[in-house]
Amino acid sequence: MFRHLFTLIWNRKRANLLLISEIFFSFVVLFGVAAVLITSAKNYLAPHGFNYEQVWRLEVRAGQNLKMPRAELDDVLRQVKALPGVRTVALTSGNLPFIFNVNNSVYEYQGKKSPVTNYYDADDHYNEALQLHLREGRWFAPADDGSNHRPVVISQDLRESLFGNGPALGKIFTWENPGKDVKPEDQFQVVGVAEPVRMESDFSAAIPTAWLRLLPYDTTHWETANVLVRVAPGSGGELQEKIARTVAGVTRQWTSQVRVMDDERLHRRRYTLVPVVGLCIMGLFLIINVALGLFGVLWYNISQRRAEIGLRRAMGATGAGIGWQFLGEMMVVTTFGVVLGGLLAAQFPLLNAFDLPVQPYLLAIAAATGAVYFITALCAWQPSRLAAAIQPAVALREE
Repeated sequence: MFRHLFTLIWNRKRANLLLISEIFFSFVVLFGVAAVLITSAKNYLAPHGFNYEQVWRLEVRAGQNLKMPRAELDDVLRQVKALPGVRTVALTSGNLPFIFNVNNSVYEYQGKKSPVTNYYDADDHYNEALQLHLREGRWFAPADDGSNHRPVVISQDLRESLFGNGPALGKIFTWENPGKDVKPEDQFQVVGVAEPVRMESDFSAAIPTAWLRLLPYDTTHWETANVLVRVAPGSGGELQEKIARTVAGVTRQWTSQVRVMDDERLHRRRYTLVPVVGLCIMGLFLIINVALGLFGVLWYNISQRRAEIGLRRAMGATGAGIGWQFLGEMMVVTTFGVVLGGLLAAQFPLLNAFDLPVQPYLLAIAAATGAVYFITALCAWQPSRLAAAIQPAVALREE
């Protein structure tokens, strides 16, 4: 049976080559869309690794061409923390979760380099604000004031890339290519290991992360201070207004802005979804065009092969047999296109393209294969029924 189908396909190789090309490109498009959707869904279902609910972002800016002394800034933080409804405040860097600001670098430990790593400045209350999940060790504490090296908490994925299965607590690493004279503040001593975190968006993957301790008593003058504020459930605009008045009470030259982290998460989600939805719409239109093309080609093939169909019916072939023949031919042609597309898709996990794990690619290949077979079978079903309904006497008389 299969040998006979291959013979029929070979006899119409020019027309079938066009079908194979359409199926190949359809498979490639479906594979790309499926890989994006599967990766996004997998990331969306994964835990964030921290608690963003009931957290606000307070941004304090000094006046034009002015800087805020650290002592006055600490006084502002104490007054904000004393407000009813405020649970804790934490000073951090400008690359807060879910905003379009990223600080990243590469770290090195005994010649072993980490992947690109996000790093955050964090004070002793940062963990109280975001409620990270620590696996090992502890968070920063006043006891770290006398440390000869800068204390750091790292995520589990960064721990594995730098230290493998060995111990991490107490180890000291540096920036990439530190040189001979490394300053103490550029030597990072691990005091804790946290669960992997996803701080960029709901659909982003976990990225290796390091939290570097902010020195609590330095004399730095800040132009802009970013503060995490964890508030009690139900807090709203009234508390935001109190925070703004508290900041303004220190000096009229300072300005402040309070944003809800969950609102920023939703904004980042919508921004991230735009290209994904656009890709899906483009893929859908392409698949519809391919389906219509397949349907038209099969319809035309039937009109051109009426004499063949009539002769087969006259020799005893049943209508159902004719229908299954056309459907079988289409499935064999589809298999050629799927195999070629599968060979191309298999290069992505083999080459570790886009730094994605193998599983999403394999699932995307399976999903694209199933979708292509379903579409081609659906397009071939009605033309196959038409071929099965052709009466031998009518077909032969027309010829």
